[in-house]
Amino acid sequence: MEEIELYLDDTKDMMSKAITHLIDALSKIRAGKAMPSMLSGVMIDYYGNMTPLNQVASISSPDARTLMIKPWEKSMIQEIEKAIMNSDLGLNPQNDGEQVIINIPALTEERRIQLVKLAKNEGEHAKISIRNARKDTNDGLKLLKNEGVSEDEIKRAEDSVQKLTDEYTHKVDELIVHKEKDIMTV
Repeated sequence: MEEIELYLDDTKDMMSKAITHLIDALSKIRAGKAMPSMLSGVMIDYYGNMTPLNQVASISSPDARTLMIKPWEKSMIQEIEKAIMNSDLGLNPQNDGEQVIINIPALTEERRIQLVKLAKNEGEHAKISIRNARKDTNDGLKLLKNEGVSEDEIKRAEDSVQKLTDEYTHKVDELIVHKEKDIMTV
């Protein structure tokens, strides 16, 4: 019985990680609004070490279409500009000598549709992770039969795993619907 509880706890943990990863991935898909999290993947060459942008500058969003990046050291302005231009974000930074300013262009309908597809793709990856967690757990539960655990207990555990799978898959669907609405809102 204790082994079954461990399997179920591990399954819940793996499925929660899939949801956490999805939330992180969706936060990087921009919905036409300027958000500091858009730059979370940008790394800066800070004295020979690749460092996340938010560790060398403050990032703020004074309005829905602008990001302002104020480096702790003025000498980092060119590095920040270069890193943003080299990222795959498609942003065009400008500097005023004190800070880097990024104007976020409005999304075209075509780009919105691409972003929705990207969000759905991330959702599908999360569902695959959830299904893999279910499969791994069910395989492990079947092995418990050899250790003397009754078939009824294994069947109840498999039903619990399926309920978890349905619950987490539903969470993925909710997150994707919310993100799609966010992206398509003009």
